[in-house]
Amino acid sequence: MSVKVKTLDDLTLPPPGADSPLSTQEYFINMGPQHPATHGVLRLLLRLDGENVREVIPVLGYIHRGIEKIGENSSYRQTIHLVDRLDYLSALMNNWVVSMVVERAAGIETNDRIEYIRTIMAELQRLQSHTLWWGVIGMDLGAFTPFLYGFRDREYATDIFEETIGARLTMNYIQPGGLMNDIHPNFVKRTKEFLEYLKPKIDEYDELVSGNAIIQKRLVNIGILSAEDAISFGTTGPVLRASGVPYDLRKIEPYGVYGKVEFDVAVGQAGDSWDRYIVRVMEMRESVKIIEQLIDNIPEGDYMTVKVAKAIKPPEGRYYGHLETARGVIGCFIVSDGKDKPYRFHLRTPNFNNLWCLTKIAKGWKIADLVAIASSLDIVIPDIDR
Repeated sequence: MSVKVKTLDDLTLPPPGADSPLSTQEYFINMGPQHPATHGVLRLLLRLDGENVREVIPVLGYIHRGIEKIGENSSYRQTIHLVDRLDYLSALMNNWVVSMVVERAAGIETNDRIEYIRTIMAELQRLQSHTLWWGVIGMDLGAFTPFLYGFRDREYATDIFEETIGARLTMNYIQPGGLMNDIHPNFVKRTKEFLEYLKPKIDEYDELVSGNAIIQKRLVNIGILSAEDAISFGTTGPVLRASGVPYDLRKIEPYGVYGKVEFDVAVGQAGDSWDRYIVRVMEMRESVKIIEQLIDNIPEGDYMTVKVAKAIKPPEGRYYGHLETARGVIGCFIVSDGKDKPYRFHLRTPNFNNLWCLTKIAKGWKIADLVAIASSLDIVIPDIDR
């Protein structure tokens, strides 16, 4: 007579298939479109077997605003204020990619001062975005304190933006040909103070959350996305790099002044929710490193190289450019017919592909695991409903 000893994991991990002895009757349940476990107006239609997730069907379109079509009926300058309302936590990067393509199409040159400031602003926003995400994932997993700490630290960067740009969230600071205005006289000083403040705080993040045994249990080996699947789904940013693919446009195709600074690309190994978590924490440290190399070396010069009132009319043709936001690659495709409005205006944003991998990696896990997996993807829904 043989006796099979079952561990706690054997009893609690998801059954391998529908023929499991733990299987029950399947049913469907809606998570959203308004739900505390989703960020933005997202509906997940779940096919469940008890608490086990058999299938996830994302349902989108609840906040669709037709931004691309509006862009085709706006001047090249007017499109800028539209795109910061996509991924509002990467507003400046969204401004930058459109400005980059328009400059390339119209033959507009910038200068070193503009590119230094753009790069610093982008990395400040990456820090602003990642600190918010760090607090939110803690709250999603049942720890409310990280949410308070993340928002507290994020405010330092937000205040810096407000002082120079005049806005705190949907910012349209980066313009074709340069910047909306020059940096505030306090910008360098306040940015350096923020970096000195944040560096020990990131160490606290590791102590409070990264080293927490409960958090690790909720994330380690949960929702594994292989490198092959990550590429197949077209994921980018931390989601892709957490699966072991070192793809970062800041290194591969340097823009701004990324080619002049030293930084490491944060890469995971297993592609689980833990790697997606730890990659973003590592990216915070690298963003600090990038800004520190630039902040005392901003060159003198003009903050705008073209007249603001000048109409921009790129030659007929097709133009494309892309860069790294806090969530991955955003691409901008413009078709010009020689007029002052784009004939076609299309954006390849990172969140759709990053979200859709959920349909594969959430199968077989519990509802509570689905919340952790979704939070580890760091999705911003307006970026999809454009």
